[in-house]
This record gives sequence, structure tokens and C-alpha cells, in this order.
Amino acid sequence: YLLEETLKAQNRQLQELNQQLEKIICDQAAQISEYTTAPEQANQEWQHLSAINRQQTVLVDELLENQYQLTQFLERMPVGVAVFNDKGVLEFLNYKARQLFGKGVVPLTTAEQMPEVYQLYVAGTNQLYFAEKLVAVKALKGENATLDDLEIHQGEKIIPIESWGTPIFNELSNIAYAIVAFHDITQRKKAEAEHLRLKQEFSQVNQAYASFVPHQFLQLLNKPSITDVQLGDHVQQEMSVLFSDIRSFSTLSESMTPEENFEFINTYLSRMESAINGNHGFIDKYMGDGIMALFNESANHAVNAGIAMLKSLADYNQSRRSSGHPAITVGIGINTGSLMVGAVGGKNRMDSTVISDGVNLASRLEELTKRYGVPLLITQHTYWKLDNPLAYAIRLIDRVPVKGKSEMVTVYEIFDADKPQLREGKLITRSKFEQALVLYNLHYFSKASVLFQECLRLNPGDSVAQIYLGQCQLHTRLSGVTKKMGFKPRPSRTAFK
Repeated sequence: YLLEETLKAQNRQLQELNQQLEKIICDQAAQISEYTTAPEQANQEWQHLSAINRQQTVLVDELLENQYQLTQFLERMPVGVAVFNDKGVLEFLNYKARQLFGKGVVPLTTAEQMPEVYQLYVAGTNQLYFAEKLVAVKALKGENATLDDLEIHQGEKIIPIESWGTPIFNELSNIAYAIVAFHDITQRKKAEAEHLRLKQEFSQVNQAYASFVPHQFLQLLNKPSITDVQLGDHVQQEMSVLFSDIRSFSTLSESMTPEENFEFINTYLSRMESAINGNHGFIDKYMGDGIMALFNESANHAVNAGIAMLKSLADYNQSRRSSGHPAITVGIGINTGSLMVGAVGGKNRMDSTVISDGVNLASRLEELTKRYGVPLLITQHTYWKLDNPLAYAIRLIDRVPVKGKSEMVTVYEIFDADKPQLREGKLITRSKFEQALVLYNLHYFSKASVLFQECLRLNPGDSVAQIYLGQCQLHTRLSGVTKKMGFKPRPSRTAFK
């Protein structure tokens, strides 16, 4: 039993020793395995580090190559290029920039110091350029900017410059660089100056042409320039035409030298031109001392121009009298109708003109002012086109036949520009005058004569009433003679047939 128990105890000790031995053997095996795999891991790590180093070397080489290529690219740019770092310090100037500035990169030069270091001036002045307006300064603030009022001064040489700048951002959207380009615009400035000179010269030529061909004439033909007008270009439009002429100009001019004649004509025409242009009209042509003007907007403009011409003439006559020169009188006729405006002439000589029966009628009306002894007449066609005829001092004075046609045209006198006393007299007697005119046209000459005499009693200066009174008396005498002789009289229908 004791032996058996002893054997059991020894067996248990043996098992414990076996377990301890196995543990020792496992630990030693693990250590041996560790020593076996460590060199392999180290080798793998070394190979990995070597690969990373090779990649970094390649990247560095590529970066250096890219930097070289970028530098070469910037050096060959046809414009000047400057690069500023994020601190605003100038780091690079390419070849063109060094040429423009006359020097290379000055160390530690900031964008704000550029005007002083590189002699940047406000164009056309000796004022250094304002640092805060430079495109480099704005680019470093994240703005894109352009300037074209910059100059580089190199001694006596001045180079006009256009510059533009832009910011370069990194992956964190922070400004990493600012790139500024400079371009010499000397040739462009010369071209602009030449263009401006040619434009001014062309404008002067156009103004000179406008003195001979009114710009309103070009507008009517829808032509931008006189050079665009072709022979035969024309347009049909309703307009008012005004004719004006100085009375007894031949007699007046005989008392003056050629130089005095020209001075007188130009002084007179200048006054008349202002009155016409001031009332939206334009002069189509001068005919010695005569004027032909057109009004394409309103008949009121033509009538207002006629009145203004007569008032300006009154002022002119006052200055003539004070200088010892005789006063002058004019006649003005106005008609409104459809006119054909265009360019006529030949291959080497063209002129603007207006063609229509209405033009001939206005010219005839101007001639009739001589016979009636009044300065301003208009036709019924103009009267009908007036916005408010009652706004004018106006009266009907006759009906006349149109040359070459069977129709009769009513003629009205505009007397707004008459002397105040004469004008008031015509206004007071207007109703009586028109009654007398109706009787005259109905051939009641004795009754008409009484009314015309009454008009003259109230207004002795009424030349038209005086003429009609004379015609009434003439018809009355002729009627008496023909009755005695047994003939039936055939009275004239108008004062001046």
C-alpha cells in the first residue's frame, strides 16, 4: 500500500515535471521562432523604405524638372512676368520683365515697394504709382485686377504699360503666390493716338461737309455720312419749305464794294440761319441773298422760324441805322406738302435738292410778298397743318391760281412780327377786312370799298387794305365806263391775277 501510494505520488511529480518541461520546450521553441523570423521582417521593412525613398527621389526629380520647365516657359513669355510669395516679397522676374524694368530681382522687395524700386509712375505724370492700386497688391488680397495707366521710367525713356495680376491658391484655399504680367503697349498707344487723330480729322471733314450739306439732309436719306450718299438717292416726305429774299438787293449791293457785299451777306445770313436752326429747320441752299429752308417735323416750326427771322431782322436794322446804313426788308413765303428730297447732279458734281410743286408754290408766295407789301405769307396747306392757327396773328388776304393747274390756293398773312401799332391795327380790323375781302370776291366793289376805307381809317399802315381799296376804285371806274359804252364788265377775280 505504501509502495503503491509512493508510486502514485512519484507519478504525479513526474507528470508535473513533464508539464514544466513541455512549457520550457514551447517557450524555447517560440524564442527560436522569433530569432528565425526577425531578419525577414527587417528585410521587408528595409525593402519598403527603399521603395519609398526611390519614389521620393523620382518625385523630387520630377518637381525639379517641372520647376525648370516652368522657369524656361516664363523666361520665354512675350510679356513681363513677376512672381510674389505669400508674404508679398518679389521672388522672380522673367527676361521680358527685367528688360522692361531695367534690372532684375532686388532682394526683399515687396509689392508695395515696386513703384519706388522699379520706377512705376502714373501715366503722363511724374507721380509714383499708388501702391494700393497695384495689381500685385490686389492679387495678394485674392483679387484679379488690370491696369493700363502705368508707366515705367528708364531715364529719358518712358514705357507705357498694361498689367494684370491674379492670385494662386494652395490646397487649403490660402494664397500661395501672386503672378503679375506686364505688357509694353507703346505701339498700341501710338495706334490709339493715330486713330484719335484720324477720327478728329474725319470729324473735322464731316463738319466741313456739313457746312455744305446739312446733316438733316443725311438723316432724311438715312445716310450716316456724306460719303454714303449716291447720285439718285431720294426720299419723299411731307415737309414745309420756306423761301426768303432781300428786297431790292441789287440796288443795295451797287453801293457796296465786293468785300462789303460779302460781309453784309454773311452777317445777314448768319442771323437768319440762327432763327431757322433754332426752330428745328435747316437751310437747303443759299441763292445769293435768298434762302431756301426745310422743316420736316411741323408746320409750326416753319412759321415760328419766319417770325423769328423777321424779329431778328428788326434788331439788325436797328444796328444798321445806328451805323448810318439803310434798313433792309425781306419777303418770306411758306408752303407745306409732299416733297422729294435727294441728290442730283452728275458724276463729278452732286448737290442736295428738293423737287415738287410745293417748292415752286413757296417760291411764288415769296414773290407775292412784294406786291402785297407784307413780309410773311403762307398757303392754306401750311395753315391746315398748324396745331393752333389762332395762336398766331393771321388773316386771309387772297386766293391765287397755281401755275399750270386749275386749282386755287388760299393765301394767309402772318403779321406777328409787325410793329406793335401796325399789328394791333390789323388785329382790330381783321373781321372787317375779311368781310370786305368776301365782298370784293363777290364783285361788290362799292360795298367792299367802304369797308376797306374803314380799315385804313383805323389802321393807315395796312398796305393790303390800301391795295384792295385801289382795286375796288379801279373796278368801280371801269364798271361805269363800260356801262356808258354798253359793254358788260368782266372784273378780275383777284387783286393780282
